[in-house]
Amino acid sequence: MAKNNTYDADSITVLEGLEAVRKRPGMYIGSVSTKGLNHLIYEIVDNAVDEHLAGFCTEIHVTLEKDGSATISDNGRGVPVGMHAKGVSAERIVYTTLHAGGKFDDSAYKTSGGLHGVGSSVVNALSAYMDVQVSRDGYIHHDRYERGIPVVELEDGLLPTLGKTRKTGTKVNFLPDDTIFEKTKFKAEEVKSRMHETTYLNPNLTIIFEDLRGAEPEHIVYHEPDGILGFIRELNAKKESVHEPVYFKGEADGIEVEVAFQYVNEFEENILGFCNNIYTQEGGTHITGFKTKFTMVMNQYARELGILKEKDQNFTGVDVRNGMTAIVAVKHPAPRFEGQTKTKLDNPDAGTVVSSVTNDEIQLYFDKHLDDLKAVLACAEKSAKIRRAEEKAKTNMLSKPKFSIDSNGKLANCESRNAEECEVFIVEGDSAGGSAKTARNRRTQAILPIRGKILNVEKASIDKVLANAEIKTMINSFGCGFLEGYGNDFDISKLRYHKIILMTDADVDGAHIDTLLLTFFYRFMPELIQQGHVYLATPPLYRAELNKKEKGAKAGTVEYLYDDKALEKYRKMHPSGSFSLQRYKGLGEMDPEQLWETTLNPETRILKQVEIEDARLATEVTSMLMGSEVPPRKQFIYAHADEAEIDA
Repeated sequence: MAKNNTYDADSITVLEGLEAVRKRPGMYIGSVSTKGLNHLIYEIVDNAVDEHLAGFCTEIHVTLEKDGSATISDNGRGVPVGMHAKGVSAERIVYTTLHAGGKFDDSAYKTSGGLHGVGSSVVNALSAYMDVQVSRDGYIHHDRYERGIPVVELEDGLLPTLGKTRKTGTKVNFLPDDTIFEKTKFKAEEVKSRMHETTYLNPNLTIIFEDLRGAEPEHIVYHEPDGILGFIRELNAKKESVHEPVYFKGEADGIEVEVAFQYVNEFEENILGFCNNIYTQEGGTHITGFKTKFTMVMNQYARELGILKEKDQNFTGVDVRNGMTAIVAVKHPAPRFEGQTKTKLDNPDAGTVVSSVTNDEIQLYFDKHLDDLKAVLACAEKSAKIRRAEEKAKTNMLSKPKFSIDSNGKLANCESRNAEECEVFIVEGDSAGGSAKTARNRRTQAILPIRGKILNVEKASIDKVLANAEIKTMINSFGCGFLEGYGNDFDISKLRYHKIILMTDADVDGAHIDTLLLTFFYRFMPELIQQGHVYLATPPLYRAELNKKEKGAKAGTVEYLYDDKALEKYRKMHPSGSFSLQRYKGLGEMDPEQLWETTLNPETRILKQVEIEDARLATEVTSMLMGSEVPPRKQFIYAHADEAEIDA
């Protein structure tokens, strides 16, 4: 009998309260990986920072507890605890109701990072428990939730009290729900970086960080009275600067603008944008306003000084920003972001105000500092010269038939031309490449073998990078060009493969190749990572096959083990001698069938998406791991040896 698929009023499911968040957590925090996990801390911290921006909070404590929970406390006014119009304490409304908060008009907060009013309630919904203490009106008020559901009985609609106090503020302790998150261990390095960043953006704020999980507790006090000027100095601490950092600020239409920038003697651009203390990873109107106006003014100066003649073309924006490190921070009373996780600012007025302030302030500065102006324009000249040479070389390169997408001699392309379903595997060596070409789904899977270790772009000059055969092949194969700073033509919409998968051997050499490739993507094609197109394949380390029948499994049953922990677990479950074990030294040892089953098949494979949430930390770690100084690299590896697991 056919199944009754009646679609009527009874078919409509309504998710009550915070149930919707638990069903679709990615909609609210981006992912359930470590990135989403750390985001829970940031949401609570952002609320405390909003209290600081309102003028009531000077100190925030962030503690990673031994039991895996996190505690965030502040000395602000404390969450309102009085009776709400809905007949319960306002605190209960804040932590259990989406879109409930004091930030939807300007009566309580002039500017705010946590505008959507979902932060606190989302953290509550995704926690095994949340314990809240509010010090306000002379008392410590207490509430507790388990998986978003209140477990404290109200007294006439109000919270019970734990005692009296003269202090004010809010203290939140929560434990992430292990039924929702893939991992529940907070990454201290990323949290510390975010807290440090927050104090740079708020020079009068102090954040005290503690990690109590290790053998020796960690205690750090973050306080940066120099603000974003100090931020710039830190970002460029190990680089050769061209001039002293420049700082300016301004305000118009209720929008505050702060900018700091400095040029270094390197061929790169590093511009970080913030709105109401939120890092706008994908930029937005404030960044566009700054870039456009800065380029315009620099071209005007170049013509006034005779650096650009009448017949010369203007410097491109990329030329002008060659060597620039900049921070553009705005405070907006009504910010609009693309997406709940606030990665891109969408307000046109922010761009207009930033453009206006930039125009006035940089002319005031450079009119008084002619040597700095000439140094900046020299960076632009150098960039333009390299760009023109590369554009010429690139035209020649692409005009040769051997470099076409389907016949470059290396790429085994897929049949489909629908980028959304296509994926390219970058494979280590011809041996693995041969097996992968045989095993793949020819319709949607392309294979690009690379020989050996590609050039370390962190230490190489731009001309060497662009002359490297493996890098040229990747640029050609992807189809989206390379970073505008190195050719001015990067266009993510032209990407031929929505998944770029690094498939290297599960050994030290494979990890090194992965790091070299990721460094290349980060420096030349950061949008590939930012928009979630880069993945790491996870080939198995071992193949275990049962020699004899066991309870629940027959002889010949095969299980693939992906790390030494899995092998240890397998040994405990099966007696010695009951199974045969094969260790894969490389992908080339797998036959096509095994490679398909373990690493290529979308139904069974494990892919780990590469994420960049914190640009400051990514830049710092990349420079340290791939730079020329050995001691810091060794120290980092030793310190993180127990965390040598890549996040999904």
